[in-house]
Amino acid sequence: MMSRETDVTIVGAGPYGLSIAAHLRKYGVDFRIIGKPMHGWFANMPKGMLLKSAGFSSSLYDPDRSFPLRQYCKERGLPYEDIDFPIPLEIFCDYGLTFQKRFVPTLEEDNVAAITPSGHHYQIRLQGGEVFVTSRVVIAVGLDYFRHIPEELQSLPPELLSHSAENSNLQKYRGKEVAVVGSGSSASDIAILLHENQTKVQLIARKPQINFGSPWGDGARSFLNQLRLPISGIGPGWESKIWCEVPWIYRYLPNEKRSVYANRYLGPSGGWFMKERARDLAVLSGCELIDARVHDGRVQLELASMDGVHRYINVDHVIAATGYKADVGRIPFLSDVLVDRLKLIGRVPDLSVHFESSIPGLFFTGPIAATSFGPVMRFAVGANFASRNIAKHLARSQGRRRSRNRQKPGETMVSHHT
Repeated sequence: MMSRETDVTIVGAGPYGLSIAAHLRKYGVDFRIIGKPMHGWFANMPKGMLLKSAGFSSSLYDPDRSFPLRQYCKERGLPYEDIDFPIPLEIFCDYGLTFQKRFVPTLEEDNVAAITPSGHHYQIRLQGGEVFVTSRVVIAVGLDYFRHIPEELQSLPPELLSHSAENSNLQKYRGKEVAVVGSGSSASDIAILLHENQTKVQLIARKPQINFGSPWGDGARSFLNQLRLPISGIGPGWESKIWCEVPWIYRYLPNEKRSVYANRYLGPSGGWFMKERARDLAVLSGCELIDARVHDGRVQLELASMDGVHRYINVDHVIAATGYKADVGRIPFLSDVLVDRLKLIGRVPDLSVHFESSIPGLFFTGPIAATSFGPVMRFAVGANFASRNIAKHLARSQGRRRSRNRQKPGETMVSHHT
């Protein structure tokens, strides 16, 4: 059943999608937003996790900045500090739901099944069966489609292997032997939570040691230290400050450098507040994963240490906390016709200053935009810049673009890039 045409459709209801929707609502733009609120955080993060991001950089963004996380905690009498006070996952998720109900009450809790070009417009089919046409689409789906499993583990059956994003509930591993592969916050968080949950766990990391970072500091820091390491939404330091405050400047780097730097900047590390809890954790650091095979119904991992010595360990299950690799071709609801027409940098869209791809009216934001706007897009705080930029552009061009893109049936979509 074909529904009425709408001007803008946002796909995804995490911090980016909800923040953009809150802005569009105030600007009076005709929009729909499709998705389950904070789904990636609820479904993919382990219960009991603490956010590595500082409190002040863990907010969603309405146009008036009237409801940051600080305000939510104040209204509910919850403890909060801007920095060096880890925020529990459950509080952040409930804050996101409260933000959605307050600023984006029209959210439609459905999933998009397909997006296909329809002239200069887009036809969207929902899993619930509805079909409608929209002039512009904002893809804000987060990381879920981009889970990365190392090649050495890919032959293992699903009952013996999972990605860290599939492990919100770790109780199922109690009494088992588990190997967690990785060296970032997901790996250390899951390994520590498993250890505390009476699970025999080993953390396997290629790096010679696990980095837990350090507190960002507070107002008591000396004036010189504040000048040397100013605080930003993604961490202390002038480089982080620049990437966070003026992400558009990132576009002036060469394409090949942008691709690598966006994902590697800051590097893998756990939260500083988890270091003490990792004291008794079994860690095999400086170990390269060579092979994984099924042996007597369990997993046998072959590891090589930095001095070339090989060792084998046997476990009941392997959790690959090995991150994500953005790839627009892995977004299942985007038609091949659209993906094939996109101008790419590596495997992600090359975006204009307003987050628009080379196909008119198709926008991307969140982690998939990191190659165009830098590492801040990997964090919730990036929704600040993205929501203001995208929403203002969509509001300004609403009527003008709609009339310009009118075309006769059968005309094809023309690529461009600003």
